[in-house]
Amino acid sequence: PRLGIRVCRHLKRLERVVLGYLEVPDGPGEEARLAVLETLRCAVEHAWPRMPCRLRVLLPALLKMLWDVHTDPGPTPEPVRAALLQGATECLVLLDRCSAGQVKVLLEGVYESCEDGRVRECIRKVREDT
Repeated sequence: PRLGIRVCRHLKRLERVVLGYLEVPDGPGEEARLAVLETLRCAVEHAWPRMPCRLRVLLPALLKMLWDVHTDPGPTPEPVRAALLQGATECLVLLDRCSAGQVKVLLEGVYESCEDGRVRECIRKVREDT
């Protein structure tokens, strides 16, 4: 939030950090992944004109994290899982808004082939956002 639009200078490095943290669970509290989702949300809000070209990297990472959070049988409490799913959904919605609906288009096939209720619900929220 402090960087504002100046975050554009650091997007390449920030992208690598975000991807690294999204990939790995960090214990029951998931503090790091929750914080990186918040960081990504702020970055998208401030640097939205530069985000459409980053979809090909960020979209698969967010979807993989959604799936991992849902399928991981680990000790993560339900409220933390819900917060992770909500944070990822918010990031997907923002990415869709700044990319003029590209995320919705890319998620069509995923939604149709996804049989899991929670992941499907997250995708549905992105698809129905106006």
